[in-house]
Amino acid sequence: MTDRKPISLLRQPGALRSQTSLEIQTRQAQRLVYGRRAEGGKPAIFGLLRFGTMLRPIWEGAATDDPWADWCLVQIERELLEAREAMESHMAQVQSQLKSRPAMDVAVAQSVEPVKVDLTFTSPYAFMGAYLLADYDVLARAILTGRHIGLFDRDTSERMLREGGRIVRRAFNTAQGYKYLGVCREDLRQGTQKAGRATDMLGALPQPVIDGTLRAAHAPDIRPAANSPATPLDDYNDLALDDPPAAEPVPIGSEAG
Repeated sequence: MTDRKPISLLRQPGALRSQTSLEIQTRQAQRLVYGRRAEGGKPAIFGLLRFGTMLRPIWEGAATDDPWADWCLVQIERELLEAREAMESHMAQVQSQLKSRPAMDVAVAQSVEPVKVDLTFTSPYAFMGAYLLADYDVLARAILTGRHIGLFDRDTSERMLREGGRIVRRAFNTAQGYKYLGVCREDLRQGTQKAGRATDMLGALPQPVIDGTLRAAHAPDIRPAANSPATPLDDYNDLALDDPPAAEPVPIGSEAG
């Protein structure tokens, strides 16, 4: 009879990896992938890639029992859910207009050469940001279709596009303000100097967050302290506010410019 090796001695499967990409069909949505640097008196616009970059230290902090990181994730989650509801409401209004003409069957325009953006995020909330941007891309296509066939004039369509873009930007901006300080809930319970510094820098927390009873639905599992990183994470040396590639989605005539 052959002896079986203990499971601990068997070769283990490697880490799981997946490939995800986002298809973009409008220039309006593409601008919100890459964002814009602050220049010429214009403020910076945080795009999807920057949103994902800002989420990395927040996600890592939440995994190391940082209550401020947990509070950030709670707020980001709420904003993303509210943003998707607002986007769905805008889309319902536009679709209603596209279906309002008797005997007209309007197909929403599609790019003849959409652009794919590879997504290599570490947080599910970054992917939720991608879902929101994809919804905006669909909304922009519908609005530009309506303008192309004369349902919306230029001013109305531009206003609707701005409103949709503002929903996305507001959600992405929620990830601002966090700083990884290597603090955890135990520091708060003991009233350490580190906890006092974090409170001064990042503000007071709701008690349910301190207790750990309020966490985001997709928050990471909390790792043991021994597995926590020894130094603060660098949350700025990554792809952020890059210029978009030369290839752009093909607009609907001259209307998508």
